[in-house]
Amino acid sequence: MRDILDAIEGWLAAGRRVALGRVIDLEGSGPRDPGAAMAVNEDGEVAGSVSGGCVEGAVVAEALDLLGGTGPGFGLWPQGEPPTSDAPPGEPRTVTFGYSDDDAFAVGLTCGGTVRLFLEPLDRAGGLGALLARVGGDIRARRPLAVATVVDGPGLGRTLIVGSDGDTDGTLGDPGRDHAVTRDALGELGVARSGIRHYGPRGEADEAAITVFIESFAPPPEMLVFGAVDFTAALTRVARTLGYRVTVCDAREVFATAARFPAAHEVLVDWPHRLLEVVGDRLGPGDAVCVLTHDPKFDVPAIRAALDTSVGYIGVMGSRRTHDRRLVRLAEEGVTDPADLARLHSPIGLDLGARTPEETAVAIVAEIIALRSGRPAPHLRDTSGPIHG
Repeated sequence: MRDILDAIEGWLAAGRRVALGRVIDLEGSGPRDPGAAMAVNEDGEVAGSVSGGCVEGAVVAEALDLLGGTGPGFGLWPQGEPPTSDAPPGEPRTVTFGYSDDDAFAVGLTCGGTVRLFLEPLDRAGGLGALLARVGGDIRARRPLAVATVVDGPGLGRTLIVGSDGDTDGTLGDPGRDHAVTRDALGELGVARSGIRHYGPRGEADEAAITVFIESFAPPPEMLVFGAVDFTAALTRVARTLGYRVTVCDAREVFATAARFPAAHEVLVDWPHRLLEVVGDRLGPGDAVCVLTHDPKFDVPAIRAALDTSVGYIGVMGSRRTHDRRLVRLAEEGVTDPADLARLHSPIGLDLGARTPEETAVAIVAEIIALRSGRPAPHLRDTSGPIHG
């Protein structure tokens, strides 16, 4: 959507009808992820891509059929291939292409997966077109937002916009549905993830009468992990699963290698505080810094540098005795503000009884989730006694 907004707005301003197709689901291997978008106007002009070329012609045929098949572009894409959907013109529709489908194979989707697309006209009341100004404004201003669209069931095509502070525009057709989807959209937005969710008619979580595609427009949250240790490998795997962009940093070249941390997006050989001096300005409330070094010459400068940023979570590994000694060293370095010290989560993680690196990783990300959601949880820093029972 980011890449094709200008084209869509230009076509609409010129009075042309426009259909938008978005990838909403993917099974197995596929060329594009959910959220990939392509727009087609009534003249057969195309912007964007949903498959890297595999099924574009068939999608254009569907889009032109959706627009009524009366524009100059009708019949140009693809040559003689009829649309596969039986939805009436003007109505949103879902189309699926998979490796096992003869039609899909014919148009070139040979990557072994199944891709599902939702197509809608942008002049339909209650749909995305009516909210396009809000979407475009937020995207250009780099304000995070989520776009939730009913892609199956009652309210088909209705769209709800959810901002990062919970403000909304539009409706999915029912207050209970709007409330449930707003809650889930904020969660998806927090980890910059897009995908489908199922609900009951009034937003019930245990039913599947309605399918909603939630598309997040936000950079993924960042996690900086300092210290190339065994716990780091487990934490990078768990954090990446939750949608974080993970960077591992350690000044010891022999330990900081991509081979040891294949789940990390980036592995850097550098001093943690020097990295924070470079990237600290971009860290915000949704990001995390995890100091797992156990070494004063690394962790004290790293903590000082992290406290100079707006990062939402600073977790520091170590026993209670280690943290007490660390506080003394921080005081010697001038870090004495109670507000700063209150930002430190040490011992790191929730009090789950974790022992292994994998269990500890779960405890750490659980603490981050609890902090972000504002839910009460048994933080190790707020308890006393042995960490391991």
